[in-house]
Amino acid sequence: MQKIVIIIGTRPEAIKMAPVIRQLKAYHSKFKTVICLTSQHREMLDQVLRIFAISPDHDLNIMQKNQNLFDITVRTMTGLKDILKKESPDMVMIQGDTTTAFVAGLAAYYLEIPIGHIEAGLRTYNKYHPFPEEANRHLLSVLADYHFAPTKWAKSNLIKEGIKEENVWVTGNTVIDALFMISSRQKTNKSKGFLAAHFKEKYNLTLPVHNQKLLLVTGHRRENFGEGFKNICYALKEIAERRKDVTIIYPVHLNPNVQKPVRSILNNQGNIHLIEPLEYELFVFLMNNSYIILTDSGGIQEEAPSLCKPVLVMRHNTERPEGVEAGTVKLVGTDKETIINNTFELLENQLLYEKMSKTANPYGDGKAAERIVNILLNFINR
Repeated sequence: MQKIVIIIGTRPEAIKMAPVIRQLKAYHSKFKTVICLTSQHREMLDQVLRIFAISPDHDLNIMQKNQNLFDITVRTMTGLKDILKKESPDMVMIQGDTTTAFVAGLAAYYLEIPIGHIEAGLRTYNKYHPFPEEANRHLLSVLADYHFAPTKWAKSNLIKEGIKEENVWVTGNTVIDALFMISSRQKTNKSKGFLAAHFKEKYNLTLPVHNQKLLLVTGHRRENFGEGFKNICYALKEIAERRKDVTIIYPVHLNPNVQKPVRSILNNQGNIHLIEPLEYELFVFLMNNSYIILTDSGGIQEEAPSLCKPVLVMRHNTERPEGVEAGTVKLVGTDKETIINNTFELLENQLLYEKMSKTANPYGDGKAAERIVNILLNFINR
């Protein structure tokens, strides 16, 4: 039996690791799965753990108020040292590009534990965009032994950087697996009614929004802090003022660098609803009921096309260019007028809207976790 330690720090990691955990546990005679949280996020992470019924074996609980990258790095490294020594696993599995993922990879490397990296090979080749995620991904590719790339493009990046091809597999992205798991629960009238009632009771929002087009907004990237977020907020404010047929819902990230500009600029705008971050199941329901999604998130660029929703990405570059090339997403940066013009174009140009919303999702078919575990069974842990 192979012991695998899965290390999770943030909400997106938990969402993307949940299908892998479920698949590994289906082979309980082959794998002993140990789940370790750093809790780089706390409340948002706990929500996902409840939804996917994930019970951690270890929890470092590192999150502190106003924490910075130095704090996260030091507390994660110190905490993981004793846990990894105690567990002595056959492999550590990490996901994506967070500080938790990078530090977990570094800790495993120091202890000479093999590393499996899920969602490997994404690149912008600008180390400050996204920050610090781009550098984290590069560093993890040097440290990791096994690379599970979501797309052929991601694999090609790794090969160009000198990673041996026999250690790279194209699997699709596990976020699509998670999305399908949740979406399948929401297809019954009972589930739809329960979720709609939640938004009505808590936010006085009726979903779907009648005679309105719902714009769903998310934003949290460090590189947008400051002027970038102010520009985004002023763009949203003008869209809301000029288009009374639009309702904007913005679950606002808890980071003070996001909260301050959003609240100061967008409070008291009648057709903009600022709400707290949502549990994943509620957020999927909101995505399903949206007309357009404006975001700086990486995961939403992957998820929304599976729900046939056009995405405007409020970043200057993306480590997920497959969606741009396929036409499911469009980069609009943080310039106020560019955001407004592209939003209006999608609202008014039905042909463009149909083209973006009906293009096939390049990020997967919902079977990525199954492929990853089959690779572990047939190629790595024989």
